[in-house]
Amino acid sequence: MARYDRLLDTLGNTPLVGLPALAPSADVRLWAKLEDHNPTGSIKDRVAAAMIEAAEADGVLRAGRTILEPTSGNTGIALAMAAKLKGYGLVCVMPENTSVERRQLLQAYGARIVFSPAAGGSNQAVAMAKELAKQNTDWVMLYQYGNPANALAHYRGTGPEILRDL
Repeated sequence: MARYDRLLDTLGNTPLVGLPALAPSADVRLWAKLEDHNPTGSIKDRVAAAMIEAAEADGVLRAGRTILEPTSGNTGIALAMAAKLKGYGLVCVMPENTSVERRQLLQAYGARIVFSPAAGGSNQAVAMAKELAKQNTDWVMLYQYGNPANALAHYRGTGPEILRDL
């Protein structure tokens, strides 16, 4: 088994497992990429790291700045882990009906949570985050829903891993 000096170095290179018993017919080969092997147990770990690294490379995110993100869970948790490891603060805007378990994970990583009304769902969380970004110009909103680094994480990581392993 490999040894790593940094938790972020363990992102990706998740197992690809054949599922022949679940295939609808013998001529179908079904595979599953076990993204739960990432540090927070989610494919969103790749996205969080990629968005942070892209913002750092662009010079937008630097020491002492705070990351802002609307989220309903997994991306926020992944960002909280990566932000903590890289020394950034994180403010997550999420609907007030988000599960207690997600809240606890975010707080365990040091994230601050701002709640939006449950009735407004994710759209209201996004609107509140955009307003907070206007009010706090030193915060960096990565905005998973429109951030090119989100898709690039899979174009550069997940996709090539699948091709390599097949």
